[in-house]
Amino acid sequence: MLRDQLWHHLYTPYFNLMSKILGISAYYHDSSACILDNGEIKFASQEERFTRIKHDPSFPHNAIKKCLTETNSKLSEIDYIIFYEKPFLKFERILETYFAFAPLGFKSFKSSMPIWLKEKLFQKKLIIKELKKIFQNNSIETKLLFSEHHLSHASSAFFPSSFENSAILTIDGVGEWATTTISYGKGNSIKILKEINFPHSLGLLYSAFTYYTGFKVNSGEYKLMGLAPYGDPIYYDIIKDKIIDIKPDGSFYLNMEYFNYCTELKMTNDKFNNLFNREPRKQNEAITQKDMDIAASIQKITEEVVIKLANHAKEITQSNNLCLAGGVALNCVANGALVQKKIFNNLWIQPASGDSGGAIGAALACHYIFQNKKRIVQRGVDKMKGSFLGSSFTDEEILKSLLKKNAVFKKLSENEMIERTCEALISSKAIGWMQGRMEFGPRALGSRSIIADPRNKEMQKNLNLKVKFRESFRPFAPSILAEDLENWFDVDLESPYMLLVSKILKSKRLLFDKEKKLFGIEKLNVPKSIVPAVTHVDFSSRIQTVHKSTNPIYYKLISKFKQMTGCPVLVNTSFNVRGEPIVCTPEDAFNCFMGTDLDVLVISNFYLEKKAQTVKKDINFKDRYELD
Repeated sequence: MLRDQLWHHLYTPYFNLMSKILGISAYYHDSSACILDNGEIKFASQEERFTRIKHDPSFPHNAIKKCLTETNSKLSEIDYIIFYEKPFLKFERILETYFAFAPLGFKSFKSSMPIWLKEKLFQKKLIIKELKKIFQNNSIETKLLFSEHHLSHASSAFFPSSFENSAILTIDGVGEWATTTISYGKGNSIKILKEINFPHSLGLLYSAFTYYTGFKVNSGEYKLMGLAPYGDPIYYDIIKDKIIDIKPDGSFYLNMEYFNYCTELKMTNDKFNNLFNREPRKQNEAITQKDMDIAASIQKITEEVVIKLANHAKEITQSNNLCLAGGVALNCVANGALVQKKIFNNLWIQPASGDSGGAIGAALACHYIFQNKKRIVQRGVDKMKGSFLGSSFTDEEILKSLLKKNAVFKKLSENEMIERTCEALISSKAIGWMQGRMEFGPRALGSRSIIADPRNKEMQKNLNLKVKFRESFRPFAPSILAEDLENWFDVDLESPYMLLVSKILKSKRLLFDKEKKLFGIEKLNVPKSIVPAVTHVDFSSRIQTVHKSTNPIYYKLISKFKQMTGCPVLVNTSFNVRGEPIVCTPEDAFNCFMGTDLDVLVISNFYLEKKAQTVKKDINFKDRYELD
């Protein structure tokens, strides 16, 4: 039975009608915590938002404490604490992998085993030890459960969705053993039907090419995806012929002769380098046309695998619905290609598809599968609440923070704030925008965002270089009023979590004859549409549809901007600089405001202009964070 996948100490034949569950993800990357109250997600946040360490993998002390304080919960009220994966199974996989590839990797094995034997093998004890620092109570052992990694992903995808039944596809680097699963969800149950196991991994394959093109694994995959439209997939055949064998059902096998991730810390090896006739690009080296072509090639491979897996999922589940999770589900270009194939009538993607979402998935698995709670779905309404599940601040708290920072500001009415912000947008100002509850997951969705006018042809370059301090080629997303979507983009599926890419309609495009003669990065500064700041070189955009029900203030802002300009679109990028986690507090927002070339900061109804500030700009702000 699937319930056996939840390991536990104490079998309880009777469950209370109401329950509180604390979900935890930790120790790999993007540690997080969430709290469920009778199946409702009350609070969720990544640890990085509090420690200010990007992708922080440490035990989420701060996130857990925030879960408790925000929901007024005590340990005595928590029925279960569930961890998102099974550490012993992961250790088994690592141990068996070293044996399988022996004697290769002995040096890595020798250095890693003391850490595993001292800490990770006994992670249950470590988790209990860390929890006791928070709870100061000895009854934790009887509350602690462990889910499996891909069950947590599948649960995070299906249970918050508005589908009574669904095919579920989870794809990532690796959990315990599985790297890819196809499941079927119905009611309060999930059945895993097929899986692909380590070392064969689409996520690790994509990360290998991320590493090879000079970007950081587990954070640079977005860059590789953004780089792909500048290139041509000329290495597609080589990759299929030498590196990956893709079957008609989407299952695949990697030729491990080209990879070192089983035995060393490096992703690729000399044979991989020889195949592409060069060493991996170093971070400080210029990006070449070859990097762009390699990016385009692996992106095409990824899309092919995802589409074939989806076809097979449809075949074996016969469901009209599909739910996605796992790190590869954040590849919004592949998601957009999947939508275009119309394999399923409906698609829902967990906004925190990576490991951070595992905390929510584990908690939901505990509630529905282990506790056998009834699941009630509301057609067309998911349970993620727009992903606005994190911290919020009262006007009194914001005022106190701004006064502490010696900030110069005006407190406006909501209508005045909306009007002033739109006027600043139209005047080509870059604006830091902080409203309401913080987003859970990697995307800023209009609560902790940097916003701008998408009609400005210089805005994409200026935001990248002067505000985000990152590579100039990286695209920005459009936030668009949901009801205007089909008038601007070639897609009929809403994208509230910025996880679908679609082409802008031909009626909105600009095309010049000289465009046909341009290659690679030369395409960057040629306007592609009437909203050039959010239109990529291939006319694509990573869309966020904005809904009045989940984000009324942001909806009101875009509506006013549309009224004043005729354009229902804003530039939306995360409120941070490269290498920095998205801002959480008013202090974080003000620090980023004063450390960048942002012109305006809006926190709730507090309005700040850079030119009015008396404190000096922090010219060293960006250097506090490692390159991402």
